[in-house]
Amino acid sequence: MNSNMDTMRFLVFLSLLLYTSCHITNKEYHSFVTQLGTDTLAVESFKIHGTEFYADVVVRSPKTTLTRYKAKLNAHGGITSFKEYRFNPEKGFEGNGSFVRSIETTGDSLEITFLRNDETKTIKMGQQTKLLPFIEYTHWPVELALLQLQNKDSVRIPMLAGSRIRNFLLTKIDEYSRSFRHPFRGVMDITINDAGELESLDAGKTTRKLTVQRTVGEDIEKLALQFIKAEQKGDGFGALSGAVEKEYNINGLTIRLEYGSPSKRGRDLFGGIVPYGERWRTGANRATHIRFDKNILLEGLEVKAGEYTLFSIPEEDGGTLIINTQTGQNGRNYNQEYDLGRIALQKEALSTSVEDFTITVTESEQGVRLNLAWGYTQYYCTIKF
Repeated sequence: MNSNMDTMRFLVFLSLLLYTSCHITNKEYHSFVTQLGTDTLAVESFKIHGTEFYADVVVRSPKTTLTRYKAKLNAHGGITSFKEYRFNPEKGFEGNGSFVRSIETTGDSLEITFLRNDETKTIKMGQQTKLLPFIEYTHWPVELALLQLQNKDSVRIPMLAGSRIRNFLLTKIDEYSRSFRHPFRGVMDITINDAGELESLDAGKTTRKLTVQRTVGEDIEKLALQFIKAEQKGDGFGALSGAVEKEYNINGLTIRLEYGSPSKRGRDLFGGIVPYGERWRTGANRATHIRFDKNILLEGLEVKAGEYTLFSIPEEDGGTLIINTQTGQNGRNYNQEYDLGRIALQKEALSTSVEDFTITVTESEQGVRLNLAWGYTQYYCTIKF
């Protein structure tokens, strides 16, 4: 490509940055508020000044953290340098903060320096001119990704997560709608404003189920202090989905369960974030594991003693439980070839809402019941041995 074309593209990109900079400067800092259900998960405040970018972010899960980011952008919309520092949320942005990570362009290479087990490590990889960082629960990189789309129908955005680069796909849907595809979590729906900036993001189709809304001028230090005080009083956000390990002993049968337990957080559950008629991981994170110490009959299905994974297909009037012989996998990894079998689930309404998804084993007249409860709904099946 000739130098005149490169210069023209740079000028177009720079004009977009300057427009955005002025737009943000007039309102001081712009902010994003990220929610999971009705709970605020993260708040970020950011601005672009020419080709320099600044962001302050407070995240509440699993504990409150306060982070400052600084970056320099190139003519392609990627970063040429990036620095990440962590601060004490009780003291705000006092001092220089603790180093977390940096990315620097050196010739044709990227030099990534980060902390691991209290040791500083550096790795090098080939230069990626459109590279942006991927940061959990933080969405200012998506704002920068939108600049790369410009007048294109779609563009692949290389994003650095840890020490690995993954390609995200950003696609124009219509004048004010965009889609942003995570390489394995799913698609996020984005709306933009007249300036082409991220106005809202809905990750309801992904495993994260987050929503993001643009606001103006959030006081990050003040919010961090509020969040840390709530946490100290036992009212923190906690983990998105706690890991549960339980063992039940009923009439000589031992059943061990390991599963991720997401919280309701004011959301519509079955028929909402867990759609009817679609396979569900039956929890969160790692696949739900169950172990029997004896051969059993699960609604008539013969199941030998051993460990299995459980998936389910909730329906409005019942559902299906899938017993799979593959173990050790993440809940998004399902291979039907390993199915031992599928059985029918019964459904019943609960009088009291269950905030955290819960699997229990209880004694019943028919033998033993396996119960899947969340919100005001419980699915169940019968175990005999």
